[in-house]
Amino acid sequence: MPGDWSSFWNGPEDRVMLAPMEGVVDAMMRDTLTQIGGVDLCVTEFIRVTDRLLPESEFFKDCPELRSADRTRSGVPVLVQLLGGQPGPLGENAARAAELGALGIDLNFGCPAKTVNRHDGGATLLKNPERIFDVVSSVRRATPAHLPVSAKVRLGFSDKIFHVEIAKAAEEGGASWLTVHARTRDEGYRPPAHWEFIARMREAVSMTVIANGDIWTLEDAQRAREVSGCRHIMIGRGLLSDPFLARALKGGDPGTWPEAFEWFERYVQMSQNERGPHFASARAKQWLKSLGRRYNEAQAVFEDVKRLSHSDEILEGVRQSCHVDFLATRPKVNEAPAAAQET
Repeated sequence: MPGDWSSFWNGPEDRVMLAPMEGVVDAMMRDTLTQIGGVDLCVTEFIRVTDRLLPESEFFKDCPELRSADRTRSGVPVLVQLLGGQPGPLGENAARAAELGALGIDLNFGCPAKTVNRHDGGATLLKNPERIFDVVSSVRRATPAHLPVSAKVRLGFSDKIFHVEIAKAAEEGGASWLTVHARTRDEGYRPPAHWEFIARMREAVSMTVIANGDIWTLEDAQRAREVSGCRHIMIGRGLLSDPFLARALKGGDPGTWPEAFEWFERYVQMSQNERGPHFASARAKQWLKSLGRRYNEAQAVFEDVKRLSHSDEILEGVRQSCHVDFLATRPKVNEAPAAAQET
């Protein structure tokens, strides 16, 4: 994969990235959404770096795709995301990820979680753009020149006063490209997203800039591109609520609730096989609630199963609550070849 990242970003295709959502977009979700289609690039949940070199097991836990050439089963590349505040250890761990086969390193400067910020990670570094420069440059020096180092940021911490300086710091540190969530840390996920500020950041740098935030529909994607001036976008919650959005953005079928349920069922069963019924039940409810934003059927079903505790019970409850006989006639989801099952 992309042996030539410049061609990847500057070719004829407008790219769609799957956002790294902690506790949501795990390897099973990446597998599911990339098989549906339309997603060109994924980023892992963040790997927390403090003051030490992490064992290999930590990288494989959050990025099992490293065992499969750092791609999902459908062949979509995955970047390893690191989060922390100390340039030295971040560089050291980026080098280890590269040794393990990472196709690229993404640096998290956008996580708004208070616990993360209190421990000098994520969006707290936005208070001082020089710290972004220090981290990016350390990771850039520690990794092979062909390996991209990207950064994910917000418009600022409590205000947007440094938004242009943030973009410049990332580029001057050696970032290959920049993804911008169009809100400050204090704005969290409250609408609206301020895509016009991304435009100012894009105009201040020469690297590729990707727009992120509040992209729920085809119309949102078009508007985000128009206002930000960015060709490429990253989508998180929008793909959880409408798993066919990326596919539709590429001109594909927009999908239906029966097809969505087919993928939901497959994801829950895969999660149960990989992590057990407790994990799978929590993720099932989480995704079903997200699907309720797009599908009325999912919203109604969630109310029926939200108190169930076992993933098998949840799946059976969803089937019984659908009240439509589509299970026998719904289109079958394409399974990956047996040889490609292991990640």
